Amino acid sequence: MDIQQPNPQPGMAERAIDAATEVSHTFGEVAGGLRAAVDRLTYAIDEARKPGRPLATVAAITREAPLASLFVAFLFGVAVARRR
Repeated sequence: MDIQQPNPQPGMAERAIDAATEVSHTFGEVAGGLRAAVDRLTYAIDEARKPGRPLATVAAITREAPLASLFVAFLFGVAVARRR
């Protein structure tokens, strides 16, 4: 006759290892998502910097009149800050 004993509860060390493994997988997923987002953003910025595109135009204007561009950026920042 075999007497079945209840399954022992996992120890503190086993639970800690399981939690660390889950956290590691979560960090890996988050890092992968961030890497994909950065790649998409880099591509979008590279496309916008091509001649005739918006960032190329802004860069050219900024090179020609840096003080005026700084003033416009300051006014834009004030306008955005007042909305909040």
